[in-house]
Amino acid sequence: MLKIALFGATGTIGKSILEEALRRGHEVTAVLRDISKLEELSKQHEKLQLKTGDILVPDSVTEAAAGKDVVISAFGPKFGEEDELSEVARTLVEGVRRGGAGRLIVVGGAGSLEVEPGVMLMDTPAFPEEWRPIARAHAEAYEIYRNSDIDWTYFSPAAVIEPGERTGNFRIGTNQLVTDELDNSRISVEDYAVALLDEADEGHFIRSRFTVGY
Repeated sequence: MLKIALFGATGTIGKSILEEALRRGHEVTAVLRDISKLEELSKQHEKLQLKTGDILVPDSVTEAAAGKDVVISAFGPKFGEEDELSEVARTLVEGVRRGGAGRLIVVGGAGSLEVEPGVMLMDTPAFPEEWRPIARAHAEAYEIYRNSDIDWTYFSPAAVIEPGERTGNFRIGTNQLVTDELDNSRISVEDYAVALLDEADEGHFIRSRFTVGY
């Protein structure tokens, strides 16, 4: 059983991570600006605790990280506020270090994954223009984690991640986009959560990045 602090637990990916962690019997502290959003769920799960906090405030991260085996960030910025990703990265690194948590796992972006040697997905002609700002922001945040002195793991999804089924069947990669035989790259939110919690349990990619896809 792990003791987990989870940021971003009310987002699409964060909710699935929360459900998967509770399914496995882990103790989860969901850190939220507004804990009322999860109060009903917390009444149904004795291993779910709620804590008021802000991922942009180092002291909040420090308090949340204290005594935890792992801090998981499923933070996603609002449209137009992509630069917050770098600020959050610096706050998480500082807070996890000061709080003494065992490690940090970050829900990252797919844009900086390679589609061929030296070519990132976000630099390909087919990459949607409207996604480039968030992809670049994720790439900049990744560099902050990569150059930090804590035990971090950066988990990039497939090119397409959306709600679907929890199958438990997927393939793991590292810095290259995972594609199927038709050159599609996709993963369900539910299976992404399975892969993330597998990593939390097993620790194969400490101080490195990995990705997932069908």
